[in-house]
Formats: sequence, structure tokens, C-alpha cells
Amino acid sequence: MKNIWNRFLTLTFLFVVISCDKNFDEINTNTVDPTSDSVDPIFLLNNAIINTSFSNAQLIYDMGVVQQIISPNSGVLTGANYNQDNRDVTDDHWVKYYENVIKNTGDIIGQLQAEDAPDRPNLLHMTRLVQALAFMILTDEYGDIPYSEAGKGITEQIVLPIYDTQEAIYTDLIKEVKEATSGLSESAPAENGEVLYSGDIAKWKRFGNSLLLRLGMHLTEVNPALAEQTVTDAFNGGIMQSNDDNYVVRHDSNFTNNAGSLLNSTEANNFYMVDTFVDFLSDSNDPRLMSLALRFVGATSGPEQVIEAGSKDPADQVGMPMGFDNGTIGAVADNSGLASFYDFTQVDRFRIAKQTAPMYIVTHSQTQLLLAEATVRGWVAGNAEDYYNEGVSAHMQLMAEYDESVAIPSEDIQAYLTENPYDATNAMEQINTQYWVSCFLNGPEAFANFRRTGFPDIESNPYPAQDISADFINRLTYPNSEVATNSENLNAAVSRMGADNLETEVWWDQ
Repeated sequence: MKNIWNRFLTLTFLFVVISCDKNFDEINTNTVDPTSDSVDPIFLLNNAIINTSFSNAQLIYDMGVVQQIISPNSGVLTGANYNQDNRDVTDDHWVKYYENVIKNTGDIIGQLQAEDAPDRPNLLHMTRLVQALAFMILTDEYGDIPYSEAGKGITEQIVLPIYDTQEAIYTDLIKEVKEATSGLSESAPAENGEVLYSGDIAKWKRFGNSLLLRLGMHLTEVNPALAEQTVTDAFNGGIMQSNDDNYVVRHDSNFTNNAGSLLNSTEANNFYMVDTFVDFLSDSNDPRLMSLALRFVGATSGPEQVIEAGSKDPADQVGMPMGFDNGTIGAVADNSGLASFYDFTQVDRFRIAKQTAPMYIVTHSQTQLLLAEATVRGWVAGNAEDYYNEGVSAHMQLMAEYDESVAIPSEDIQAYLTENPYDATNAMEQINTQYWVSCFLNGPEAFANFRRTGFPDIESNPYPAQDISADFINRLTYPNSEVATNSENLNAAVSRMGADNLETEVWWDQ
């Protein structure tokens, strides 16, 4: 009886094994979770594009350095307000771009370039341009960064990438942007599912050349010959022609504007427009002041900052001065005749900086102003005054895209240009000061152009307890995650570039 029972168990076990083996592949194949083979890479590109929208490091550092927006508060908001290092914030751009944009673009490029003849060349070249934009922002913010080995964690299992020099990065970015722009073709398969230009190749090419122009202009002080050649190539290739060509990230209730989310939630009462910026707009009767600014006159607390109590009258605006903290700003407000520091002017977070506000990364306005400077340098054809006027006008016209209620009438734009005409004897300062205004809410580019040109001509932050001995912050510090996990490669970069602090200059700024 025992032998019969043993034989029965053996036969039962064999039957189960054979049955499981028969359907093993089907049972153990996950048909639900996406893989690199099952997801159309156009969705990865769209995710990369959406994530080129700036992180909040621009509010705490970039826009503070150039004196557009500041907070008097410390703690998590410590940054350009005190010229102090805060690595909980300086890593924001790094984390956002590497963990999102570069990861996605690296995966797409690795997948498409694995084919001898990619069947979606336009997707490949669009991806290269978005990746070049992200790398440009990263290297401008930090200096030497992982570049040649970045974004290859999946395709080549590189998890601790080396840091490339900024000079090498810029040289390769120029090559990448040129090749990608020229490689875009109307005759190749369309990529209408991408969210930036809906597959419009002409617009992608104009963006590529406008990005190339920006790359070239960043090199004016360190390598004028390369800068001139790059700018000339970009101009000849065809740059943005109107605001319809802008590289803009559109936000909605699902994909919110980072700055808008911060300014309308926990930090709604903590950021203010700097007097430097407010006074510049006010002194020239710039109609953008009414569009951008909002002051809660007489507010003594955050709860009193409600839209119904806000004034957009330019005559009411009072910018917050630099150099004060939450222990000293109250006396400044008192001396200015204000009810409290809550009474200073803020960016209009209900319209200009709402959570669904668009974020402009590369614009027609900025491109025209760069062309105005390039014309003054004798690098491109055309009239500097015409480029200047178009650049100023295009930015004013953008106000309507934030919210129709803050649109600037065309007659007001023309009146401003008439009252503040282009001055050829002061061209460089005038053009680049307008570039500063055109880059409002585009902190990385405002910060980069300020370092390159020295304009606008502003006084340094006088806060008494600073981490720098220079007049201004020159770069952001590397994140603690890199210090902890990729220290060997980071230390090699620091040994070339200089100390990992806020004072060390990036290559093109030396």
C-alpha cells in the first residue's frame, strides 16, 4: 500500500511540473508593466520636454542673484537672499534634469542608435536637441558635469559617469545641435505626437538654430572666434520668427508650473519682487510692471494677501531691497511706510505665476535681443535697432499668453519704444538689460547672461553673513548625492575647475 501511495504522489508531481512548464513563458511574462520595447519613445520625449520646465532652484538662487525675486526668510529658502550655500536647493536642477530629462533622452537615443538605420530619424534629432538644451542649462549652472557618459545607466550600465570639462561640453553641444538641426527632415516619418511643436519640422529647425545662437553667444568672452562662427551658422540656418516658435512648456492641473506651485502653496507669502527690478520697470514707465506685479497694500499677514485686496497699479508697487532677513526686514518696511514686509510687491501669482502658467525656455524675444548684440559685434546682417525693438515687443506680447487680463495693448508697446528708444552709444548695456527683463521667470538664462555680460549693472547683495567673498554667486554647488556616491569623478572635476563653492567661476565666465 505504501508503494502504491508513493507512485501516486510521484505521478502527481510530474503532472504538475509538466503542466507548469508548458505555460511557463506565458505565465511569467508581464504584459501590463511597460518596457522600453512596449512604450512608444515619443512618450519618453514628451516627458523629457515637460521636465525641461525649471525647478525651484531658479526662485531661490538664479532669480535672486539677478535681483528679480527674493525671500527674506532662511531655512529651506536660504540661497541668494543671503549669498549662502544650501545644498538642499542647489541640487534641484541637477536632480530634475538628470533623473528625468537626461534619463529619458538617453534611453531614446540609446534605443534608436542601436539600429543601423533608425526608422524614426526625426524623433532621434528632436531628442538630441532637447537633451542639448538640458545639458546646456546644467553646465551653465554647475560648470563641469557628467556629459559623455550621462544618461547611459540602462543602455551601457554606467552608473558613476565621469565629469567632462565645460569647454569640451560646449564644443560637443555645438556639434550636436548643428547635426540634429540639419538632420531634421520633412520627408522622414512625422512625429506629430510630440507636445512641443506637434511635429512641425520648420519650427523644430528654428528652435535648433536659436539654441545654437544662444550657445554661441555664451562664448563671447572666452572664445570670440568660435562664438562668431557659431552665431553666424545659427543665423544663416534660420532662427525663431515669432512667438509661435517659442520653446514653451504648457502646464495644466496635472503638470503644474513648479514656480507657480511653490508660490501658491507653502511659500505664497515669502517671495517678493526686488526693488532693483521694480524700480527699473517703474522708472521707464514699462507696461510690463502692471502685468507682472501685484501688491497687497496694507497687508500685515499672509492671510490678508488675497487677490481682491491686490493692486496692480504701477504707482503702488514697492520692491523689496536686498540684504535683509526676517529679523531685519520689518524695520525696513516700517521705514518705507509699509504695514509689514507682507506689504512689499510680489509677482502676480494669480495670473503670471499661477500653477498652470506656461514656462518659456527659449523665446523669440530673447533670440532677437541676442541678434541685436551680435549685430553690434558685426557678426550678423541686419539692423540692431530693429532686432532690439522686436525683442522688447515680443516679450510684451507674451503677457497675453499668461493671462488675457494682463495683456499689453499694441499702442502701449509702441509708446514705450518711443519713450525709451534704442541708443547705439549704449547698445550693449541697453540690449542686455532688456534681455534681463525678457528672461523674467527664466532664471537659468538670466543668471547665465548676467555672468557673461555684467548687465544689468546692479549693486551686490549687502547681507552681512555671506559664504562668498566675490560680489555675486558664480555657480551652484554639486548635490550631496554626488559627493556621497560619485566622489572620485566629482573630485577630479573640482581639481580642474576650482573649489566646489558658490564663488568658483565656470569656464566661459573666466
